[in-house]
This record gives sequence, C-alpha cells and structure tokens, in this order.
Amino acid sequence: MKQAGLFELNAVVAVATRRSFRAAAAELGMSPSALSHAIGTLEQRLGVRLFHRTTRSVALSEAGAQFIARIRPALRDIADAIEDINDFRDTPAGTLRLNTSEGAARQILTPLVLRYLALYRDMTVDIVTEGRFVDIVAEGFDAGIRTLDSVPGDMIAVPIGGPQRFCVVATPDYFAGRDLPAVPGDLLGHRCIRRRMPSGAPYRWEFEKGGETLEIDVPGPLILDHDALMLEAALAGTGIAYLIEHAALGHVAAGRLRRVLEDWTPPFPGMALYYPGRRHVPAGLRAFIDLIRQT
Repeated sequence: MKQAGLFELNAVVAVATRRSFRAAAAELGMSPSALSHAIGTLEQRLGVRLFHRTTRSVALSEAGAQFIARIRPALRDIADAIEDINDFRDTPAGTLRLNTSEGAARQILTPLVLRYLALYRDMTVDIVTEGRFVDIVAEGFDAGIRTLDSVPGDMIAVPIGGPQRFCVVATPDYFAGRDLPAVPGDLLGHRCIRRRMPSGAPYRWEFEKGGETLEIDVPGPLILDHDALMLEAALAGTGIAYLIEHAALGHVAAGRLRRVLEDWTPPFPGMALYYPGRRHVPAGLRAFIDLIRQT
C-alpha cells in the first residue's frame, strides 16, 4: 500500500482541529473540494473512514481519533526539527500564528506586528481573532495574546505594555439635557450599548471604587460583540459605551466623546503574549518576544 505523505497527514490534523473542511482548507491554502478529495483518497488507501461527514458537521470516527492521537506528536516533532533549521539562518522565516481578541489585535497591530514584518521580511504573521479562549496547542497556534490575569497557569507569559482601564463614554450631544451618571447605578436610567460575551450572555459592566465592586446589567437598545462597532455606535450618539481606554481616549481628547465614572474604573493587568514552555520555541516566535521586550 502506498504510504501517506506528510501533506495528507497534516491535512487530516487540520480538519480534525478545525472540525471544518472549509476552515482547514483556508489554513492549508487550498480549496475545500481539493482537501476533501485528498482526505477521501487517504481513507480509501487506509481502508477506514477517518471522519464522519454531514452537510453541517465533521467529526472524527473512532479510527480517526486513534489515528490522530498517534500522528499528531510525530508531526509536531517533524515540525520542530524543520524549525530547528531556522536557528542557522540569519533571520527567521516561516509563519507565526497568533490567537487573540479583536480588541487586542487592534492594539498590537501597528506597534508590534507591522514593525515585526518590516524587520523580518521572510516571516508571515497569521492572526486569528475570536472572543472565546482556545487551546492554542491543540489548535495549532504558536502563541496567544490575552489579558495577563487570564493566561493559563501552565503557560509562559510575556507582558505587553502596562496596566489598562475601561472607560464609560458617550457623545456630548447624548449627555445634553440628561443628568451625568455619578455612580454606576445611575446607568440604569440611560440608554447603553451592551456587550455580548462569547458565550452569548450579556456582559455585566464591572466597576470598583474604595474596595467596593459592582456589576451592572445595563439597559439599552443595542447589543454588540466587537469594540469597533460599540465605538462607532457611541460616536453616532446611540448611547453610553463601556470600552477599553485605548480605543476611546483619542476621541475623548478631541471632544467627540465625554468620559464619566472615571473614578469607578481602576486599572487592571494589561495584555500578555503566552506560549507553552514545554515545547521548542520557534525562531519566529523568539524574534517576536524579543521585539515585545524591546518595545
């Protein structure tokens, strides 16, 4: 029987990880039909079905799960061996895959990612943004970027910047003729732009002052799940938004937004890049970590 090639094995892992032929095909840079054909050809040669497919889902068969368990560590060793060759290059080459939130990606894009690409012309940075936390090892990422206090305990964390704060803002026109919120409870009498968590539940705005902590389930006509959309809605006068300070300060300074409840939004730990310490650190990731520490 013809032996499976490295590409086919990596294709099986990609489909198993993404649980989607379309997503795996995008990761591998090929069409979903070509990927499906490659997997189907491998299954025919092996004489077993690796995946159960329906029009809506893809799941590993029992044989597929056992197959993945055996080949994934071997493929990781091969990838590490190839990556080790990078140590002999003058500059790193390859792809750096990062998982982060949409808001964090906006913060690091210009000061870190674009600068990194200018320094290392042979590197590609692949950033996936999503609200949910993922197992970066199982899903094939080199590193993740989240708030420092949410980094898993078994990961190595590299702080990015200093502490951050949230801010509560709305346009001066929105506040015209209305009483400004003096305490968080006053928000219950306002129109707020609400935030949806990755779980689907609405986010309760968090406040703290003098050791007192509050969580407010604010009312409002609009629920969104991206900071950029919340900022746009706030600038349009829709209501009060609860945003990361980095996104709003320029608009506050320019007078387009007015900040309230500032004494109720203390700093919290900022962002950090994190990665598994038990694995070989790729040259591209090491270069990115060095840039973070320099910056």
